[in-house]
Amino acid sequence: MPKKVDFPSNQPGDIETITDGFFEREVYLSGEETASFLRTLADALEDDSEVTIHGDDWEIPFEYAEPIEVEVEFSNRSGRELEIELEFEEPEDDGSLSVE
Repeated sequence: MPKKVDFPSNQPGDIETITDGFFEREVYLSGEETASFLRTLADALEDDSEVTIHGDDWEIPFEYAEPIEVEVEFSNRSGRELEIELEFEEPEDDGSLSVE
């Protein structure tokens, strides 16, 4: 069973499950809050190949395939900035036959 990973939010309401289209949410967290979020995400990645990221009023269940793309970007053009991005892709259907 996929582990739920809380994305900090302060917008209560009914939960919308996002499975199609485009969705983006940005929050600003303390170092401690960010570390907690990343630890929970890391635990979920070790447990299963599916995670559910959710906030107060939304959730995104996602099954992913390995490898996971990790991108590190540094810029000092208009101020020093370090960006770390994780990109998950869904498993490809290779069309093969299998018996389970």
